[in-house]
Amino acid sequence: MAPFLNGYSNGNRHLPTEPTTADVRFSDIPSALDIQVSGGDDGEAVEISLEDLLDDPTELCTLLENENAEKRVWMIIALAYARQGKVDLAVDILHKGLSSLSRGSTKEKLGPLGLLCWMFLGKSRHAPRVLPEGQPPSEIKTKDYWLQAATGILNEAARINPSFPPLYLARGVLYLLRASLHPPSKPVAPGAIDHSERVESLKQALKCFEDAARVSSGRNMMAVMGTARAHFSLGKYAEALKEYQEILSKMPHLQDPDPRIGVGCCLWQLGYREEARESWERALELNPESKIATILIGLYYLNESSNHSTKDAAFAPLFKKAMTEYTQKAFKLDKDLPLTCATFGGYFLLRRTWGTVETLARKAIELTDVNAIASDGWYLLARKEHSQDSPDFSKVIDFYGKADAARGGGDKGYTPARFGLAQVQVLQQDMDGAKFRLDKIIQTSKSTEAMMLLGALYAEEVFTNQANGSKEDKSAEIKKATALLEAVRMAWRDPQKKLQPDLSVLVYLARLYEADQPDKAMQCLQQVEKLSIEDLQEKKHMPKDAEIDEATMTKLREELPPQLLNNLGCFHYQAEKYDLARDLYQTALNALVKFGERDETIDTDALVTTISYNLARTYEAATLLDDAKTVYEGLLARHDDYTDARTRLAYIELRQNPAEDGPKAIAALSETDGSDLEVRALLGWCLSRSKKRATNVAEDQEQRHYKHTLQLHEKHDRYSLTGMGNAYSTYAREMRRTTDKEKEKRSAEYLKAVGYYDKALQLDPKNAYAAQGIGIALVEDKKDLTSAVQIFSKIKDTVRDSSVYINLGHVFCELKQYSRSIESYEAALHKDRASDPQVLACLGRVYLLKGKQDKNVAAMKSSLDYSRRALAIAPSQIHFKFNIAFVQIQLAQLMYTLPELQRTLVDVQSASDGLDDAIESFAEIAKAPNPPYPKHDIEQRANMGRNTMRRQLERAIQSQRDFEEKNANKLQEAREAKQAENKKREEERIKAEEIAAEEKKKIAEDRYKMLETSRKLAEKRAEEERRKEEAEYTEDSETGERVKRKKKPRAAGGKRKKKGEDSDTDAEEERPRRKRAPKSATESSAVTSMDEGAKPKKKRKLARKGGKEDKFKSNEMIVDSDKDDDDVQVSKGNGMKDDEDEEGDTPMDDARPAAGGVGGDEDDDDEEEEAITRPGKKAVRRIEESDEEDEKDEAPPTTTAERAAAEEAGEEPEANAFADADVSMVDESVGAAGGGNNKASGEQMGEAYGEGKETEGTGDRQ
Repeated sequence: MAPFLNGYSNGNRHLPTEPTTADVRFSDIPSALDIQVSGGDDGEAVEISLEDLLDDPTELCTLLENENAEKRVWMIIALAYARQGKVDLAVDILHKGLSSLSRGSTKEKLGPLGLLCWMFLGKSRHAPRVLPEGQPPSEIKTKDYWLQAATGILNEAARINPSFPPLYLARGVLYLLRASLHPPSKPVAPGAIDHSERVESLKQALKCFEDAARVSSGRNMMAVMGTARAHFSLGKYAEALKEYQEILSKMPHLQDPDPRIGVGCCLWQLGYREEARESWERALELNPESKIATILIGLYYLNESSNHSTKDAAFAPLFKKAMTEYTQKAFKLDKDLPLTCATFGGYFLLRRTWGTVETLARKAIELTDVNAIASDGWYLLARKEHSQDSPDFSKVIDFYGKADAARGGGDKGYTPARFGLAQVQVLQQDMDGAKFRLDKIIQTSKSTEAMMLLGALYAEEVFTNQANGSKEDKSAEIKKATALLEAVRMAWRDPQKKLQPDLSVLVYLARLYEADQPDKAMQCLQQVEKLSIEDLQEKKHMPKDAEIDEATMTKLREELPPQLLNNLGCFHYQAEKYDLARDLYQTALNALVKFGERDETIDTDALVTTISYNLARTYEAATLLDDAKTVYEGLLARHDDYTDARTRLAYIELRQNPAEDGPKAIAALSETDGSDLEVRALLGWCLSRSKKRATNVAEDQEQRHYKHTLQLHEKHDRYSLTGMGNAYSTYAREMRRTTDKEKEKRSAEYLKAVGYYDKALQLDPKNAYAAQGIGIALVEDKKDLTSAVQIFSKIKDTVRDSSVYINLGHVFCELKQYSRSIESYEAALHKDRASDPQVLACLGRVYLLKGKQDKNVAAMKSSLDYSRRALAIAPSQIHFKFNIAFVQIQLAQLMYTLPELQRTLVDVQSASDGLDDAIESFAEIAKAPNPPYPKHDIEQRANMGRNTMRRQLERAIQSQRDFEEKNANKLQEAREAKQAENKKREEERIKAEEIAAEEKKKIAEDRYKMLETSRKLAEKRAEEERRKEEAEYTEDSETGERVKRKKKPRAAGGKRKKKGEDSDTDAEEERPRRKRAPKSATESSAVTSMDEGAKPKKKRKLARKGGKEDKFKSNEMIVDSDKDDDDVQVSKGNGMKDDEDEEGDTPMDDARPAAGGVGGDEDDDDEEEEAITRPGKKAVRRIEESDEEDEKDEAPPTTTAERAAAEEAGEEPEANAFADADVSMVDESVGAAGGGNNKASGEQMGEAYGEGKETEGTGDRQ
């Protein structure tokens, strides 16, 4: 069967829009009925009007009983009442008719019983699914009641004649309706068979429909319709689509029920949304009052609108079209249609019209036969109750549960209903239950809403734990929340999902990243700012892609929430971007004015205080101390008890006047706010900077201050605990360690320091200063360098201080990892120690050790350079001068030990000059009052330089001079040879580049020529195709459209051969002429060029007479023949009957001859003759030849014998569905093109429902 779209074959739009016959229900019921009266005159009858029926049919029934009316009369009158909607009266009439017919043959009751069953099935369709609230069961009969009544009637009829054909169809509909009352089946394991009640009922319905179609030899289209409906309910949408197409091919004007609705639903489920809409629109075109087609098109546009955010310009037109043009129209056509009620209920839910939502939802639940629509109704009731100010959670949970169960429940249920249950659990503080449910939703549906809510729950759990100061580890919750929210964020970037970003997700992520990944936190807030500004641009009708200048950006930012700007400023401050932070704080202060005007409930004074304090801290960091003082003083003018502002003012005063006003300000602060922990921390810092070195830790002022804080104010003050550890660590570092007893005492002091550090870390696991203290203690006391490296490496990104890098440099130096040590010291220099002589001296020491280890002169020179830089910064420090002299001595010693090839005369002479300088420096250092080493040792080193080292250097200088003079010529020759080699290589490289460029240019020219040739060939081919098309097409005289020219067949040549007749010569004369294979678009050019030359001869090898017939298709072999201008079709045996014309939507020019034989399409009247094999006779082979191109094809009529043979073969002849059309759908001359293929490919099906491609009525004959 050819694929159909909306009642059209191959996209043909030339069918009449109005049906030729009225396919309307009850159309065969006459307007009046005559009942013969017994006992009167012959021919006397009573005429009963079937249009103006009595409200009480009692008298009519009495008349029928008295006159012993036949069953047909009873059924016609019952149908007449049913036509007017008086089904109850029709049921009563049928019951009385059955009573009247009980006196006759029992088989007479089969027809009325079948009709009564259909009445009950119809009542079931309009009965409520569940009992309405407040209605007793005795007053309302549900769908199940009527289905049970129909079952009883069917059983009674089956007892009379179980094989009565009409019962199959009724029983199939009964099973179909019963399946709609069963809940959807639960998911089954892969490979398992579903034995749920619903699936079993659908399988029974499918079997009944197939039986009904079988007994009618496929002519019962209602049975095919039922089969399609059963397949659709089982999820076999492709099979259902094929069956709906079959109905359309045989009954193209069927409108009630309309198979186009089914075609559209199948296409929708298969993913062809646009094609589904076209199918429904065609149904609506044929029947403008079709409520089903109207609401389905409305749902299509509603679905399209859901692909856009509500802020998108495309959303409003689509949503308005869906609701006003289609949904509202469908509601006016039938206010009780469940699908319309469910759809319209969603609209009124948005309008918060609760009464209307309740009414529509109840109708959808009570009147539907579809579980999904009932689920929508329950969901509407749940959302309506959930949206109340004081919802009844028991009702909400019940409604959500029923909505979920109506779609199968479990993993297969209704995701929005399950999400609503999770929301209710959150409102009821059942967080664990909500998390579990949301996790299940995410596993099955990947819902972004579920991921968002679950991520928010985990984030809130983390924030609550932080606010309560709990020590519980929430790292797992942080990872889960971050992963879920980041997944939502990634979903926004998917253009297919078209999701609108939610700012709350970004705010949650910023808070989660704040502690460990501040850069990512700032990126999230910057995205919030960007999205907010885009919204402002849209509101102000500003172009989105236009560049915004700084002034406009500042004005837009002033309309943003000041909290957002303040948080962004804090992250910029932490990143040491003080200018950006300052601008944001100032913009936030300006935004507060507008913000306060918009929302008077916000405490603007608190925000002003916080933002102003942050602005002042930014001024401090940028060394704008006067501006910072102005802001702090302004804060104190507003809030004189603001301790933090007073503390910062005292600190600024100390920085500006460390000798006089600074200490006074600190003392005044201590008197007024001495109990404040921040103030006491500042006092401890001041003491550490100004205290005198104590011989006993108990006498240390800083240690006593921290101890006092811990004892009298706060025993868990982390700053004081860390300060105590620093005090003990400093004291232990300066202790003597010559004897074992002194070493033990020193270790005990380090142990005390580590105890304080450990306590601080217990209170704050992220206290990097305490961790650094432990690392220092490990190095200095235990010499545990590896553990110390791990600690320092972890905290270097947290503690923004050069001390961490200095400590790393020390440790790497001890580990003899001099390169990493140098990196650490240089990092400290770049931080804030560029003028620190101690760091420079450390670098000089490391380079010295590296030079001695590697015997590297450059490292030694770097060591000397850093040592001189340290002395330049602190010239009064004599030990820096000693360092320079020591490095010079080491460099001189290295020079005379190196071989001649690794040094130069200049280096040796420079080392000799440095040795002289070192000797002088040692002499001066030895005379100093406090030399870094004993005077005797320094003088001894100077004497060694004067005597031994100087003589060795002199010998090294002479040796190096002789070596360089001796090898000067060789060195010069080597240099010249190397230069010549380098020059030669450069020339070869340039030459190779030139050759490559030339080849590239040549390739480009050849490519251009090829492209130009291809373009000309394409133009020539297009011109040939255009001319060919002009020759093939003509204008239709009736429609005015361009159609292919119809070709006329030639007169049939040759006669049938008689049995036993010699065919040696006749076979040669009547050799069939094979039709040329049609050309595709890609082959047309080649074929055109071949026409000019000699055409190859083609032959057809025929099967031997009397040969064994093949069961399937012709096995004739095609070889070269002398003729190719005529067409031929060969059928062998019983012919080949295609169940479906698979080439229905393929243009005839694209057809290919089947390799195995030829076949015809029995759906067309213009079908080629087929040779029929009869019992006891050999196969007759018949050949037709086309004669003239200007005559129409005329197929010979099918003979009675041929029809009988077809029936014997189990093949049922089908009428041509388009016999009354002006144009034949399939040309018999090209029937062989698809004969070898009996199943439509997915591509052909997609074309039939996608592009609406037209296939010409006649094919080209070559």
